[in-house]
Amino acid sequence: MKIGVLKEVNKGEYRVAISPENVQRLVRKGHAVLVQSGAGARSGMTDEAYAAAGASIAPDSGELYREAEMLLKVKELSPSEYVQLSDRQILFAYIHSAIRPELTQALLDKRIVGFACEDIRQENGQFPLLTPMSEIAGEVGMIMGIYHSMTTNGGAGLLIGGAPGVEPAKIVVLGAGHAGLGAARYAHALGADVTIVDVNLDRLRDIRSRILPSIKTLYSSDTNIRRLLPETDILVNAVKWVPGVTLVSRSMLSLMKDNALIIDVDCEPGGAIETCAFTTHEDPIFAVDGIRHFCVPNLPSAVARTASYAFTNATIPYIEQIADKGWERAARENAALRSGLDFALGHLLFETTASFQNRPYITAEQLFERLDRERTS
Repeated sequence: MKIGVLKEVNKGEYRVAISPENVQRLVRKGHAVLVQSGAGARSGMTDEAYAAAGASIAPDSGELYREAEMLLKVKELSPSEYVQLSDRQILFAYIHSAIRPELTQALLDKRIVGFACEDIRQENGQFPLLTPMSEIAGEVGMIMGIYHSMTTNGGAGLLIGGAPGVEPAKIVVLGAGHAGLGAARYAHALGADVTIVDVNLDRLRDIRSRILPSIKTLYSSDTNIRRLLPETDILVNAVKWVPGVTLVSRSMLSLMKDNALIIDVDCEPGGAIETCAFTTHEDPIFAVDGIRHFCVPNLPSAVARTASYAFTNATIPYIEQIADKGWERAARENAALRSGLDFALGHLLFETTASFQNRPYITAEQLFERLDRERTS
């Protein structure tokens, strides 16, 4: 298979979808890899390293869009990119289609086979390609919260661990998943007063008894969140986006301290934080009703080298299966891959996007049944 590795174009995005080491792994199996020049530069991976691994280097993206059978990216396509797609290409990336109707329509019109990294799910319920980025996002989010709490950065002037005779900052983390735990772990290690909030009592029990026994845990309810907000210095949202679910509304901001900080790791407009709106690494902070918000959707890009290696180490087994077997056989044989098959041949296969955008959809299994019927008719 001919595989194209695109340079990210979104502002502030410095990750790359595959490392030279994993390019070499694909090349050794007979696949051709074409890397856009500079794709890995901000992650410390040079064109020379990719060439030494067996890749061809393209001066721009045009050749990749024309010739590659499968395109590898990190972030979702921008309008300038999806207009270049070729019919029936395979796209392997974080797609996040639910809040992007124009992207959804483009992928349907071009009959793209789209594997969404965020939706690949194992039988045990884990998201193996979302987990490494979630962990890093939580950790980076907490680091950013610490940095932007300093007086010199417009913050409330807090040292997160306090000082002798001075109490530490109070940190509330919404969500006890991988991102929330990453944020809580960093804050706890620096001496903060940390409360982690979730509806999953088994997860909270595990955190209290085994993972971080000295942090506080609290069941997530409107009453409990409202009770925490007046004393919270940094509020971290690490709750995975669910349409229509708001944990902190705009009216609830009035309960918080002036100049308190919200770090929205999940960072979806209309998500758990009603007042979330996308910002960038270059201009990350805005205020609503006296409460500062940090809502950068690609937090792992701040540590692009670490994040890129974590990403490619997790994705390469799936990319390899698609390249070796073709997309259809790979998805038929691998249930995790099949769960991430959100688009195929003009069909939407992801129920959340269909519901959010009021579109028809079919399951991957229904698609395969149709293909089988067409081949035997």
